[in-house]
Amino acid sequence: MTGPADAPDAPETDDATEPDPPKKKRGALREAAILLTIAIVLYYVMLTFIARPYLIPSESMEPTLHGCPGCVGDRIMVDKVSYHFGAPEPGDVVVFKGPPAWNIGYKSIRSDNPAVKVLQDALSFIGFVPPDENDLVKRVIATGGQTVECRADTGLTVNGKKLDEPYLDPTTMMADPAVYPCLGNEFGPVTVPDGRLWVMGDNRTHSADSRAHCTNLPADAQRGLLCTGDPMSGTVPVDNVIGKARFIAWPPGRWGGVSSVNPQISH
Repeated sequence: MTGPADAPDAPETDDATEPDPPKKKRGALREAAILLTIAIVLYYVMLTFIARPYLIPSESMEPTLHGCPGCVGDRIMVDKVSYHFGAPEPGDVVVFKGPPAWNIGYKSIRSDNPAVKVLQDALSFIGFVPPDENDLVKRVIATGGQTVECRADTGLTVNGKKLDEPYLDPTTMMADPAVYPCLGNEFGPVTVPDGRLWVMGDNRTHSADSRAHCTNLPADAQRGLLCTGDPMSGTVPVDNVIGKARFIAWPPGRWGGVSSVNPQISH
């Protein structure tokens, strides 16, 4: 008869080899935090130096880019690298910070609540909220040293040569360039200063562009001729250019590249 003393020994446990669940959990959380931090840093580096998404807020670039006040417009990816190796060229669609004369009437997009504003600024730092600045998108028509002008009998010209602009859509503009060559007032001649750009929207009749911000000599303004004064306020410094619009990233039905059609070359 076997007694208790003869019972098989209970298996020994080796505490040193058993995992410690709390330590393992803390290690996993630490790794996740490190990976998240790296991801945020890389994303910030991308936004700062490589590319950034921008939301089109208005209809001034229709039909190339869709947008309207208070609606969900196209979200574009803006290339911030190319202009480190070259300057904007005619036909490029660029995003730029509005010069002082273009900022009149701009209203901050930040909340009046201090706590919410701090959160918005923090999210803007990593690109989840737009920066609180007057960022605009237009097409480059003329660059430093070129003279832009529009007359009813010649249309829009640069250095005396009529432009070829296939991106203009009469239906969108509700005006036909063949009938109304200037799509608004006649203007110029304006010689663009070095280091600056003359920019215009593709939706020419609905765009507050270089024409809307330039100065006018009083006598010319009285007869409806615009942009015959100092060209500085109507032009955009190249240094204000954030980048070149490359791709429509959202909505999915609008995926595709943003065309850079040089209007100074016949197509």
